[in-house]
Amino acid sequence: MSKKNYQELIKDRIFIGGADDVEAILEQEKVDVIFDLRAEAPTAESNYNRLHTPIVDDEQKQDESIRGAISGVVQAYNEGNKVYFHCGGGSNRTGTVAIGTLLELGLANSVEEAEQQAQSIRSKIKVKPEMKDALKRIYPSILE
Repeated sequence: MSKKNYQELIKDRIFIGGADDVEAILEQEKVDVIFDLRAEAPTAESNYNRLHTPIVDDEQKQDESIRGAISGVVQAYNEGNKVYFHCGGGSNRTGTVAIGTLLELGLANSVEEAEQQAQSIRSKIKVKPEMKDALKRIYPSILE
């Protein structure tokens, strides 16, 4: 079996990675739904359950698109689905939604704590400052 380039955010239920890992995740994990976070994602139909929930890099106040992506992932998870979400490389937008998902599921108490957890799972995660600022507006720290 080949090395997995994606990781489990929530064991056997929520997976994170990059766009190049879609075929592997479908084959190896049998996910039910894939959230594509890329703004530049292809518009052609896919042969799997793909939800395009774009987050545009470097846009000011991305709160609504970030909130929508996190909400979609958490809803799919709560409905019992196996979920995969990705951006291009699985670093910025994927990291942003991973942090929000951990917060939304009550597995972290602050953006910083959730970021540390996400990075310990996928070391490649590097969230840009504007995305982190949006997360802090969406999830003000409980520990302040």
